[in-house]
Amino acid sequence: MQAPSPPKPESASASDAPAQGNFYVPGQYTPDQSVGYLMRRVLSSILSQADAQLAPHDVTYVQYLPLYKLLHCDHADATVATLARELEVDAGAMTRALDRLQAKGLVERARSTADRRVVHLTLTPEGRTVAAQVPGVLAEVLNGHLRGFSHAEWQQMLQLLQRMLANGDLLRPGA
Repeated sequence: MQAPSPPKPESASASDAPAQGNFYVPGQYTPDQSVGYLMRRVLSSILSQADAQLAPHDVTYVQYLPLYKLLHCDHADATVATLARELEVDAGAMTRALDRLQAKGLVERARSTADRRVVHLTLTPEGRTVAAQVPGVLAEVLNGHLRGFSHAEWQQMLQLLQRMLANGDLLRPGA
């Protein structure tokens, strides 16, 4: 004999359930249910903690990103434009970050001999040292935000975020 199913609350009906993929109804959800709002708050917390932990290295998270890219890129392609594009940052913001890194002696700029409009970027020896130290700091910050997660939960979250990114790519014009 089959066990009876639990009674449905009177206020809910099958028509109240969201259609496949339609989880939000305008005006019927709060920020604590908004994926975008929660992701922005998590990212803000990560960036804030990263900046605090990076202070002894005299860099901010925003300044560290180009250091990391320069440490792991083909130096022939290292320009303000390529870094800005790869990091999805405005070229002006990238230029300001690189100005600060150059003033700290972490990055050098050299005009291309083939095309005077192009400026190539390289890390100084001190820039390489700082860029190599920072991943440990960021791992600590991320692990702190993942405290209490199981390995399976962490993997599932990565897969879900990657799926959301893929869905977002499909929403872009011309996709």
